[in-house]
Amino acid sequence: MKVTAAVVDEVGGPFRMERLDLDEPGPGEALVKIVAAGVCHTDEITRHGDLPMPFPGVLGHEGAGEVVAVGEGVTAVRPGDHVVIGWPSCGTCRNCRDGEPRYCARLGEALCGGGRLLGPRAGRTALRREDGSPVHSHFFGQSSFADHALTWADALVVVPKDAPLDLLGPLACGISTGAGTVFNTVKPGPGASLVVYGVGAVGLAAVMAARLSPATTVIAVDRHPARLALAREFGATHTVDAAETDPVAEVHRVCGGPADYALECTGVISVVRQAADSVGMLGTCVLVGGAPAGAEFGLDHLSTLWGKRIVGALGGGGRSETLIGTLVELHRQGRFPFDRLVRFYEQAEIEKALEASRRGEVIKPVLRMNH
Repeated sequence: MKVTAAVVDEVGGPFRMERLDLDEPGPGEALVKIVAAGVCHTDEITRHGDLPMPFPGVLGHEGAGEVVAVGEGVTAVRPGDHVVIGWPSCGTCRNCRDGEPRYCARLGEALCGGGRLLGPRAGRTALRREDGSPVHSHFFGQSSFADHALTWADALVVVPKDAPLDLLGPLACGISTGAGTVFNTVKPGPGASLVVYGVGAVGLAAVMAARLSPATTVIAVDRHPARLALAREFGATHTVDAAETDPVAEVHRVCGGPADYALECTGVISVVRQAADSVGMLGTCVLVGGAPAGAEFGLDHLSTLWGKRIVGALGGGGRSETLIGTLVELHRQGRFPFDRLVRFYEQAEIEKALEASRRGEVIKPVLRMNH
């Protein structure tokens, strides 16, 4: 079938709208009409070469839409279902079997191999130009910067039909990454202190999730006063403007010593060290933000040796169905108002959306597809 997609031809190249041919669903696959797709920092760093997605290709990994066709053997979803496209995984490695598909042993191939991960057409792209030349597909199993996407059916999360489908795409990655890191990785106990470095979409989702936990001190650190004001509305008990004060010293002052947990949501290496220095003995610093390829950071050996934990977190951990379903219900209850982070753009306005995000004018851009 013919689809309209935003194609990147080469590393660092622009997004260009093109008409492409998309395969019909084969065994285990589903065709999803994309209603809207979130625009994430990961899309931006991938087009600049920080993830090894081959080009030309179609990015986009926060898609939500309606199933319009399924391939042979698919029973988990059916045409007409409203879905969020979750992360792909092999389903058979030890981590997948242990309930941690975000850490699938084939994760790199699953996210940015440029073709299908599973099935009889594994490794093959689903997109072609009219001259027959291939365009790489299945970024995060979906390539949803298009009006239709071919996905592995088992990765789809069915959502209620009365849920606002155009809002739900960011639950596939950015929003679930922040919230899931709190729910699944940090799991703060009663009276815990938690500091979030960088309150963009991921960090603000973490703040919202922390408000739903027993943590009693939630500190937001950023350089944008407007985002800090939002963080306070969403549950931060304290805010720190890193442009005006030493955030580590301020965290220690607020907590009366080191914090129990720090979430580093910026991917800026100097901030990684600040987040690590914000926690002390038996404290945990969680690396959430994506840094440029090859980035390295240093730590003080002695203070880290004294029981400090530095851990990475991908996509919020856990299973897509459980995490996304929980966030949809919390939003319905008015307890997780991530809709306030979203600004909508037309599909062809992807460069405009990215530029507004870079300038800090919008927290979570979402592209509405034209049908």
